[in-house]
Amino acid sequence: MARVLITEKIADAGVQRLRNAGHTVDVKLNLGEEQLLAEVSTADAVIIRSATGITKEVIEKGENLVVIGRAGIGLDNVDVDAATERGVMVVNAPKSNVLSAAEHTIALMLAQARNIPQANMALKSGRWERDAWTGVELADKTLGIIGLGRIGKLVAQRALSFGMNLVAYDPFVALDRARQLSVELLPLRDLMEISDFITVHVAKTPETENLIDAEILAYAKSNLRVINVARGGIVSEGAIAEAIRKGKIAGAAIDVFENEPTTESPLFDLEQVVVTPHLGASTTEAQDKAGESIAEQVELALLGKFVPHAVNVAANEATETVRPFLPLAEQLGALFAGLASTLPDVLEIEFAGEIGGYDNKITELSVIKGLFAAISDQPISYVNALDIAKEHGVQIRSVTTTSAADYINTITIRGEEHAIAGTLVGLRSEARIVMVDDHTVDLPPSTHMIVLRNDDRPGVIGKVGTILGVAEINIADMNVGRSKDGLGALMVISTHDSVPSDVAELLMDTDGVTKCSIINLDTSHLN
Repeated sequence: MARVLITEKIADAGVQRLRNAGHTVDVKLNLGEEQLLAEVSTADAVIIRSATGITKEVIEKGENLVVIGRAGIGLDNVDVDAATERGVMVVNAPKSNVLSAAEHTIALMLAQARNIPQANMALKSGRWERDAWTGVELADKTLGIIGLGRIGKLVAQRALSFGMNLVAYDPFVALDRARQLSVELLPLRDLMEISDFITVHVAKTPETENLIDAEILAYAKSNLRVINVARGGIVSEGAIAEAIRKGKIAGAAIDVFENEPTTESPLFDLEQVVVTPHLGASTTEAQDKAGESIAEQVELALLGKFVPHAVNVAANEATETVRPFLPLAEQLGALFAGLASTLPDVLEIEFAGEIGGYDNKITELSVIKGLFAAISDQPISYVNALDIAKEHGVQIRSVTTTSAADYINTITIRGEEHAIAGTLVGLRSEARIVMVDDHTVDLPPSTHMIVLRNDDRPGVIGKVGTILGVAEINIADMNVGRSKDGLGALMVISTHDSVPSDVAELLMDTDGVTKCSIINLDTSHLN
């Protein structure tokens, strides 16, 4: 099994889940740079939070790395591009701390509005200062939400209960969706001009870095209060501090900083500012959910299965209808590789029937993953499958249709002179190969298969069976299919063991056999 390196504290339940799956789990906290490089060199997976930097150097050192797991949302401490180049999956736990972050946003907004930390400190220091810490109400104030994603929506719902007016800036949200949340969408400048509070809930990217800077703060009302529980660097600490000193805005509540951990910031000297040390996700519930979620994602990645929260896979969903077809798609890809002697210039993948009405990007990746895993000596994952196809000069062409002929759903792969199709049947959704090279067949996929083209006349099947019997090769399954034009037949045989080359030659020399393909696959390539 795999070795999982955990460099920061996650929930015990997550650690135990990975150990129960049979993996070796090494929890090594507070590693220095050289120690991290040494530890990652033998790791198949690494799990981090926000303090560990997974740089290109670290990724290159991790020659066995399959997956990098971030127990939380942000990925600014992971070089995702470098991971993608190496075919290493990067996963996170995007839903684990959304509720905690939303609640912390509301807590900071209330603390800022009512000067709670300042009054608390004054009273504990022996000063009764009621007049000094007069606050403002949230009711009837305008809250500007920058980023109306998962956390932004939760903040909006909670702010409504305080009687606040909601506006938002998010170029990726539809007007109708915003109206459903009782939110008015505005350009950022207009939002700044009318907001009494603003709260930031966007990812840190080159486009959002210093999004709230001196230039945009120039449009703010003098009573504006800024809350940031997203990522440090989206709000310019220097610009906020300067605006507060000059009386251009009223205050701020900040949980995240440009450099972390830190005990120095221009904001720390200002009594109008409430700060916390990146506590947005620091609840027992959020940590438990993050640890358990990331362990689940890492476990799936190590098994080579679809991972719902993989950030560098060119597919972001697998519906309940599509998900059962992923192992079949991978098996068909691998079997096609065994069937064809060379890679085709164009590989056509058709998804027909009910699944044709859904997004099949991840199913397409499963086919490609199976195909190249069967012929390549390098690890093939959902991350690098498309790139590997491009490197081999194989163009992928996917076709979807909701029409199906003999089965409710089929996946068909075609390339050059070969084709294979499969489906799932019965209450147990058992995999079946239903077509090979345009001959109708019906048998389960197997790691060892013989595909024979033969004349459609008596005696051929018996001869083939005799050869395999003499060679002590046990037949697990067999099916004979006729071609659509009726001019020939195709025999597909599953065997318990691989078929040696000398037996393949005997089969090819058998009277009536016109072509013989031997498929022997490593079972690790099939999910």
